[in-house]
Amino acid sequence: MPVFRWGHYWNALHDIEREVDRLLQSVNLTFQTFRMGRQYPPINLYELEDEYLLTAELPGVTLENLELTVAGGVLTLKGKRNELEAIPEERFRRQERPQGAWQRSLTLPERVNEDELTAEFTNGVLKVHLPKAPEARARHIPVVEGEG
Repeated sequence: MPVFRWGHYWNALHDIEREVDRLLQSVNLTFQTFRMGRQYPPINLYELEDEYLLTAELPGVTLENLELTVAGGVLTLKGKRNELEAIPEERFRRQERPQGAWQRSLTLPERVNEDELTAEFTNGVLKVHLPKAPEARARHIPVVEGEG
């Protein structure tokens, strides 16, 4: 697993990133400060014809420990991931799976109908359906031949 990441993938810097990862992995220490830029949970957002679809991977989270709220164009996901075992912090050599309470807020795309949001949670994957408001949908405009 890479230890170091640039904010965006730039093809010219991809080789440098890979070399830094290789060098940092050879050191037997935990570099959690390099991972602070990653937000949890990881999400994907897709634009479909009538809606946006947000998916979030939430392994180890139960439905009882999951809460979604929407207000003012911001969708907030809150949850809790219980610790599996009580392992002292000094025993970790690498820790990438966050535990405990977490929260992530996302600005919704423009013209989403907030009143019709729906969500489903199956096998650790959350799907949030964000229906487009009618004025956000593409409308076919007929073109007629002009006179003259």
